Order: sequence, then C-alpha cells, then structure tokens
Amino acid sequence: MLIFVIAVAAAALFFAVFRYASFGKIKSGDFEITTVEIGSVVSTVPAEGTVEPESEVLILSPASSIIHRIVKDVGSKVELGEAIIILDPDPVQEEIERIEDQLEVKRNSLRKNELNARSIRVDLDYNVEVRKLKIASIKSELADQEQLLEVGGISPAKYEKTKQELVLAEKDLETLNARNSIRLQQLETDDEGLRLQITIQEKALEQQKELLKDMIIRAPSAGIILSLDGQQGEKVNKDKRLITMSNLSNFKIIANTDDRYSEHIRTGTEVIIELTEEDLKGQVGTVSPAIRNKKVEFDVYLDQSNHWRLRPNMTLPLRVIVGKSDSIMRVKYGPSLQRSSDFDIYKVEGDVAIKRRIHTGLMGDQYLEIVSGAEPGDQVIISDVSLFRNRDKVEIY
Repeated sequence: MLIFVIAVAAAALFFAVFRYASFGKIKSGDFEITTVEIGSVVSTVPAEGTVEPESEVLILSPASSIIHRIVKDVGSKVELGEAIIILDPDPVQEEIERIEDQLEVKRNSLRKNELNARSIRVDLDYNVEVRKLKIASIKSELADQEQLLEVGGISPAKYEKTKQELVLAEKDLETLNARNSIRLQQLETDDEGLRLQITIQEKALEQQKELLKDMIIRAPSAGIILSLDGQQGEKVNKDKRLITMSNLSNFKIIANTDDRYSEHIRTGTEVIIELTEEDLKGQVGTVSPAIRNKKVEFDVYLDQSNHWRLRPNMTLPLRVIVGKSDSIMRVKYGPSLQRSSDFDIYKVEGDVAIKRRIHTGLMGDQYLEIVSGAEPGDQVIISDVSLFRNRDKVEIY
C-alpha cells in the first residue's frame, strides 16, 4: 500500500514538473493574481486586552448622619439615579425646622420695624409742620412789627428780637430736617439688614432642603459598586467616602503583549481594536515599567469609549501599529511574495507571465509596499510559483 501511495505521488510530481517546467505553460485559473494599487500599508504587532470602565466615581457623605439602610451591595450593577445608601434624614430635618423658626422671627421683626418706621415718619413729619407754622407765624409778626416800626409804634430792640427769633426758628427747622434724614436712613438700614439676614437664611433653607434630598444617595451614572465604606447604623461625618463605583458610560482597555514587542509600545501609539464586525481605534496611554510573565502591560484609550458593543471584562484582540504609510504603491500578500527587500515576481502581460525584480519598502500585515519594479494597475501572480520559478517567462493558456 505504501509503495502504491509513493508511486502515485511520484507520478503527480512528474506530471506537474512535466507540465510546468518542460513546456513552460500554466493554465489560466490555476493561479491567483492581484492588482498593484495605491493605498495604505500598516504593520502591527499583536496584543490582547480586557475592557474596563475608564474611570471610577467616588461618592462622599453629603452631611454628618447615620447610615439608615444600604440598598445595594458591593458588586451590584446600578442604573443612573438608582438608590444605593439611605442616610438618616433627622439631623437635616431638624436643621430645616430651626432655620424656618429663625426666619419667622426675623420676618416678624421686619414687620415690626416697618410699622415702627411708619409711626416715626408720622411724628417727624408732624414736628416739621409745627416748626414751619411757627416760622410762618414769626414772619407774619415781623411784617406787622416792621409797619409799626415805621410809625414809631414799636421799639427797634423788639423788632430785632423778633428777627432773631425767626433766624433761630429757621435754624431749628434746618437741624430738625437733617436729624430726620439721618433717622430715616437708620430705619432704612435696619430694614435692609433684616432683609439681608432673611435672604441669607432663605438660601440656607433651600440648601438644607436640597441636602435632605441628597440623604438618599443615588448613582450619578450607570455602573458597578466596587466598595462600600460603612455599615448600617454607623455614624458618618460629612465628606466621608461612602461609595466607590465604576462608570459604565465610558471604557478603556487594559492590554498586554509579548515583551519582545516592548520597544514598540509607547504612549500615543495607535492601536486597532478588533471588535465584532468592525474595528475601533485607540491610543496607548500609560505603559507599565514592569514586565510580568514576559508580558508588557499598557492602557488603551479609545476614540469611541462609549461604543455600544463594549462590555466590562470583554477580552478583545488588538493590533499595535508599529509602521504606517499612506498613498503608496502596494500589493496584497500571497504565497509567492516574500518579506524581504528584493525578490522576483511574475507580472501578467496578456497570455504570458514575465519575471520582474521588485524593490520593497514597508512590510505590512496584509500588504507589501513596492518601491520600484512595478506600476499601479500591474497584474501580478501571488499564488505559489515554485514549479516555474526558474523561468523568466511562462505562457498562459
């Protein structure tokens, strides 16, 4: 049986050699050709990564209180706005009631001040009117005395005394008006002070009412609870860290690759992430200086960090770009194309394939850069050419 198999294989080999080598002909359809074109050549090294939340969220206690109830445990997934911890609202409620009582007292004081100010204004206006009437009376008396003085019916001394009384009365009215103005300004200042105190306490009251809502601590975004710092019944101070959770709105990738590629892993290097049915782009972020298990570890930050297909703990293949050229002459790889700087290819021209020497550049994953030896649009054989590699020209039939 073994002899029969060897004989068949030898016959097949003889036929192939006879067909291709002896006659120098190949049948159309027995080989694969591709077209030299203008495009990009990308060279990458392989890596692997795990999807993780891009950031963590720290939630602090909004006030000093006691943990009334823990709604969600560590490891629980929460949605935006979902309750995680409920704090005892009594201290905040008591503060609200205290501020409301103080507000009522100050508003009552303001009403009393306003009524008192109205009463004082009435008294001040009355005093001014009395002095104005007195001045009018003195002026009238002075006019009568002036006539009497002309006919000798009154002494000049008495006339001068009345004139002095008029001056004093006018000065008294001027002083009274100045004092009234100061008094009215004092009343207005007192009112403004009370109004300012009321405004400040109204803002404090609103803050406490908002704080009362915050006593139910809710998730600021969708995520997973990583840790809880506190137990039910425990007293906590304001700004104490209570919750650490992941943010599932955006993701990054924790990646690693073989340490023999470590020289290519640099911050800012482009990365291609192979997601189902599409590729995502990203850049290398932080690179770990330590090598573990012959692996170099690094972060990858995604251009579309909120892509809908991303899920925590997904494992994805990556390709780190180590070389890239755009708008260059390229050809797709095949068995006949080598990863070397110079080699021969077979260019198809009509019914013959002619050997041509090409000079290559960047060697990518799928394409090879051609520096010279071919032109865009050339048809070249990329399948195995070992049976006629020694011939400069092969006919196609």
